Amino acid sequence: MSKSLKASLATKTTTLKKEIEALLAAHGNTSIAEVTVSQAYGGMRSVKCMVTETSSVDPQKGIRYRGLSIPELQAQLPKASQGAQPLPEGVFWLLLTGDVPTAAQVAEVTASWRANETLPDHVMRTLDQLPISTHPMTQLSIGILAMQSDSIFARRYREGMPKSEHWEAMYEDVNLLLGRMPALAAYIYRRSYRGGDHLPAAEPGLDWAANLAHMLGIENP
Repeated sequence: MSKSLKASLATKTTTLKKEIEALLAAHGNTSIAEVTVSQAYGGMRSVKCMVTETSSVDPQKGIRYRGLSIPELQAQLPKASQGAQPLPEGVFWLLLTGDVPTAAQVAEVTASWRANETLPDHVMRTLDQLPISTHPMTQLSIGILAMQSDSIFARRYREGMPKSEHWEAMYEDVNLLLGRMPALAAYIYRRSYRGGDHLPAAEPGLDWAANLAHMLGIENP
């Protein structure tokens, strides 16, 4: 896993926890919104009822991630060589920490995900038992569920992991799952639409998204 990302997340989580505790102690009973019946029936539109640190949707300006618009993300986040769009690894770092990562930090996440990319044999065997007509999203759900036996959180929970360490085990599971997602998605795609003619993972130098494109069979840069 990315050690610097985990360390950054741990530091920010500790600080944020203290801020939230102070906020709740001082203003826990403060009302922040009034709700009408029509709003309740209309899907809670315009009702302030949840706190989110990662994203928000302005009715006029659209979605922002950690306060940044999509054009700002495109301008600030690291890109692949000759690429025009931000790398997913950089978006992940931003969402977790609120910081725009450096190219070196993004490369560390890439290395972490690529190190975990091997799809377990039992997942492929499980998928191969499904009818070829099974919808790809159904296959994706089944493939993810089939990985539960590898869950770090589940193992540590059975071992009596203290609640204070839950986030670490979840962080490890998220990185493991994200590392395997390109291989899982590509396996399903090649199984469903390319007659099961699967392609090996790309060379280690390629980023997460480029590896996915390679295993799908897309070679046009």
